[in-house]
Parts: sequence; C-alpha cells; structure tokens
Amino acid sequence: MNEELRTALREYAETVWMPTSSFWIQSERSRGMSAQAIVNLFWRWYRYVGFDGCSSHSGRRTFITNTARKISTVGGSLRDAQMLAGHTNLRTTQRYIEANPEAQVRVVELV
Repeated sequence: MNEELRTALREYAETVWMPTSSFWIQSERSRGMSAQAIVNLFWRWYRYVGFDGCSSHSGRRTFITNTARKISTVGGSLRDAQMLAGHTNLRTTQRYIEANPEAQVRVVELV
C-alpha cells in the first residue's frame, strides 16, 4: 500500500469510531457491506461530483494501467503489475491496460 494512503487511513481511523472490525466501509445498519452496496455507493458519489462514466471499478483499471506504464522505470515488469493486481493470469491484467497511441508512435521513433 502506498505510504501516503496508509498514513491517511490511519489518521481517518483515529478521527472516527472504528469498531473492532476488518471492514473500512460500514453502513449505519451493519459492520460490513455487500459488494453491490459498495458499487452503488461509489455510483452515487461519482454522480454527486459530476464524474460521468466512472464506476467502482474504474479506479482499479486506472491503477493497473498506470502501474503497467511505470513499472519498468523502477526495474519491474508486467509480471509485477500482474502480481499487484492480484491476477493469476497475465491475460487478465492485459485486459485492464488501456492502450496509448501517442506512446506507440514515440517508441517506434526510438527503435
């Protein structure tokens, strides 16, 4: 986990009542929420702030794409991006990665 995110979550946990539970997202009625309830929550949040076309899964897609693009700058490979995504098959990871036509042109010029 990114250190900045870890720090923010720790600070958040100190400011709110956190029952002894492994759930970070809780409802008023339950300590845990179903996956669909969280999907619906993200949908309402994105709609409220005017983010069209976003979903509960779009952050994951963005993370995997950005990781795949940057992993080689720190000595890693797509296999490392696959492991961070938690995929057992590299083909699954590949489906998440958005193509970048501008980068394709730039790399052909380098070769």
